[in-house]
Amino acid sequence: MTPITDPWFYVAALPAVFVVGLSKGGFGGTLAMLGVPAMALVVSPVQAAGIMLPILVVMDIIALIAYRGEADRRTLAILLPAAFGGIAVGWATAAYVDDAFVTLLIGILSLVFVADYLLKKNVASRPAPHSVPKGLIWGTVAGFTSFVSHTGGPPFQLYTLPLRLAPTLFAGTAVVFFATVNAVKLVPYFMLGQFDGTNLMTSLVLLPIAPLATLAGVRLVRIIDANLFYKLIYALMGIIGLKLCYDGLASFFS
Repeated sequence: MTPITDPWFYVAALPAVFVVGLSKGGFGGTLAMLGVPAMALVVSPVQAAGIMLPILVVMDIIALIAYRGEADRRTLAILLPAAFGGIAVGWATAAYVDDAFVTLLIGILSLVFVADYLLKKNVASRPAPHSVPKGLIWGTVAGFTSFVSHTGGPPFQLYTLPLRLAPTLFAGTAVVFFATVNAVKLVPYFMLGQFDGTNLMTSLVLLPIAPLATLAGVRLVRIIDANLFYKLIYALMGIIGLKLCYDGLASFFS
């Protein structure tokens, strides 16, 4: 068993894993979605997803320790059961799902959400209350898209951003949510054959970056101003939304 030896893969993968680590540490939110697309510049998206998942699990463990006790239980109680259903749907339809359609759909939803925020940002508003129906919808979508392409960030944020949680509470909730989702994904990913020797050895090569980047993300969340934190999250969500729309459309017309 040998890892990938193509140097261009590591040119794309090393910065991608670092950025994903920052996101896993709670800084940048949707930046975690850049990991697979960046690696997919050199290898197939399916292989990229298989390489990233073990790294994500290690990052999740580090982030769980850093944010222990800091999570909104009501949010998790609403979103997690729905996410498990979304994972099940993704597993059952793995052979039939059109990745380009999912990518484009998530990109459009992200841009609509950011546009709504920009239109209302000067209007005084209180944090939104919890909504079980909305949570079930976005939790299911987050579980499904996380399974398909590790892009569960935007659906998760579509529900959680309006709650206006404190930055550390928001980050801690995201950490617990995605750590649980990624742990559940290990079984179907294994059964679908995504953990072959090459992928696992490549994950091992990239693994030393994981703790450094994750802890850097944790530190940034703890020192940044709450208003600036949310402005950055919305800005990054818009950038990622544009990237996803571009990728989805490019796949349709390629």
